Amino acid sequence: MRWNRFTIRTTEEAEDLVSGMLAGLGYEGVEIEDKKPVTAEESGGLFGDVVPDPEPDDHVALISFYTEPETDPAETIRNVSGALEEMRAYAEIGEGTITRSVTKEEDWINNWKQYFRSFRVDDIWIQPTWEADEAVPEDITMVLHIDPGTAFGTGAHESTQLAIRALRKYLKKGGRVLDVGTGSGILGIVALKSGAAHVFGTDLDENTLPAITDNLAANGINDRDFERVLGNIADDRAVQDAAGYECYDVVCANIIAEILAGITPEIPRHLKPGGVYITSGILNEREELVREAARKAGLRETEVTRQGGWSSMVFTKPSGQEKAEEAAR
Repeated sequence: MRWNRFTIRTTEEAEDLVSGMLAGLGYEGVEIEDKKPVTAEESGGLFGDVVPDPEPDDHVALISFYTEPETDPAETIRNVSGALEEMRAYAEIGEGTITRSVTKEEDWINNWKQYFRSFRVDDIWIQPTWEADEAVPEDITMVLHIDPGTAFGTGAHESTQLAIRALRKYLKKGGRVLDVGTGSGILGIVALKSGAAHVFGTDLDENTLPAITDNLAANGINDRDFERVLGNIADDRAVQDAAGYECYDVVCANIIAEILAGITPEIPRHLKPGGVYITSGILNEREELVREAARKAGLRETEVTRQGGWSSMVFTKPSGQEKAEEAAR
């Protein structure tokens, strides 16, 4: 099979933002090429070796994504070009040009495995399934077996690590969790391993379904404990009804700020009074966008944590008593 390959010419600084935009449009599994030097520490354990004598860094990044042959290339370019133009208002994306080529099918699902190695997030050891026999450090309290396949989420990115820490901090044993943009299911699986009673995950990418099924099995978790559907909870009534209303102790969403701003108005309808909304995937300079969306939705800011240019913002839905006290003041 021959696939459409689209390549965006942008900047290194905009790599994560452009990748997140593509994920939001439903284009998963991006490929990034740049000349940015990578150290062993910066890789988060993702790379076993550092390439010696790299070329001079020109700060240009090439981000490629693929579509099936029957997909209309012109429509794809229109959709992505429009999103890139919107991004110019708040980010330096460089040329922002898109080129198209045709490529033969490769074993993408397995080729990337050479770059994914076991690593830690605090006292959690995140281990790909093909390294399950590897020794685990003695101070680890939780081992997570993750094979994202073609779904998003290994846990190596700063935004996912921030979300994991917030989830473990605010989730109480027996709590129910709504995971918006669940990807590989990594946050939902952390929640279940931390004592959650049930997880409901939503995503737009059909690749999440087999990825979550495999990851649940690899972690010895009952499939019934992690319900999942495809669709956009922001505007899809069927997804909203399937999730249920005012029944979650925690809602988590690790998505870029622009998408978070769009889904946040819907979140309070699914949170219990006093429930917690954990957001991540936010560039530091885009915090205000999410903060304003949460304020308009009636949520109260609880905490902001940052790592490597990324932010996680936690909000709380006021309880009935808190609302009454506020109205009385």
